Amino acid sequence: MAVHDRARGHDLAGLRGLNTAVVLRALRQESPQTVSGLTTATGLSRPTVEALVEELCAQGWIAETDAPAAGRAPGRPARRFRFRAEAGHVVGVDIGLKKLVLLLSRLDGEVVARQREDFPPELSGAERIALLRSRLRRFLADQGLGPDDVWAVGVGVPGMVDETGRIRSVIVPDWTDLDLARRLADTVPCRVLVENDVNLAVLAEHWRGAATLADDVACVLVGHRISCGLLIDGRLHRGRRGGAGELGILPQLGLDEAEKALAWEGERLPGESGTDALARAVLAGDAEALDVLDRYLAGVAPGIAALVLALDPELLVLSGALAPVGDPLGPLLTAHLGPLTLHVPRIAVSALGREGVALGAVRRALDAVEAQLGYHTGPLQPPSAP
Repeated sequence: MAVHDRARGHDLAGLRGLNTAVVLRALRQESPQTVSGLTTATGLSRPTVEALVEELCAQGWIAETDAPAAGRAPGRPARRFRFRAEAGHVVGVDIGLKKLVLLLSRLDGEVVARQREDFPPELSGAERIALLRSRLRRFLADQGLGPDDVWAVGVGVPGMVDETGRIRSVIVPDWTDLDLARRLADTVPCRVLVENDVNLAVLAEHWRGAATLADDVACVLVGHRISCGLLIDGRLHRGRRGGAGELGILPQLGLDEAEKALAWEGERLPGESGTDALARAVLAGDAEALDVLDRYLAGVAPGIAALVLALDPELLVLSGALAPVGDPLGPLLTAHLGPLTLHVPRIAVSALGREGVALGAVRRALDAVEAQLGYHTGPLQPPSAP
């Protein structure tokens, strides 16, 4: 075969692969669809779409569905096809100072299983890794899955994560310079993406939380730890080395003193944390609890004001341990920010609860899978780990 014939053959194969990926992406974004709908959505010819749909069905990526279309006209119904979201799974992990949250999601983002466990904050770094490995294996087994059934894992950790994925932790000191993805490679043989927890929190807010309609967002973790995740033009802003938004490490902002003001000596229910007890007391109208919260917000306001002045975000989302306080947080913080800033942005309180970071980890894992599916050219199989 002449060189130009081989090149043409290679080009045709590449074009077919691209067309296949276009059809698959259209069905991932909206399912089910008919061949006519896919022809319109993709801009491809009907014969091309028909051939690719049959190929994707044979490979297991999509399936014909019997679900009737709404308002269908009488007569023989058009064949309708859906993306098989159940064909693969991703896991979102939030491992903090004293808790582990696991979420199992299908490829369409539907969470199908969840688990939370508290553990002693005194655990060593090695013990935390061992705990994560064992709980991850058991979590998958409880759902009838093995490690090979997972296509990607997102992991949220406290502390800065650099561009290589190594943890630069100040929360778990013996995790400093740890390559957690490599440590988990023998547990889940797929891509493992490690990220700062509040960065994942802002991704979750943009995906399914308070920031779905905003693209310039600062998500501030409020509680005994202060940190911030940033979205600029709808994209996560990590900074050159992953340190963007780490407000809590600058002593001149006075955040350490503000955290001391958060001490709450009121009644606690069995197993209830101090911040949960404080939130409950505030919502019950306890004047002393409200005063404690107000003093705390006055203490963190200068740091948040500096962030607002630097970035001028469209939306400020309050997340973390004090988010259960809910609506009272916004007006209280606004009152303290007003004298310090040129403009107080819109403030929202996260409603994602204790799963926000893990949900952001799911989104991060799905993004990685979808990026690889964008280059789909072959039979159904999990994307390989790098």
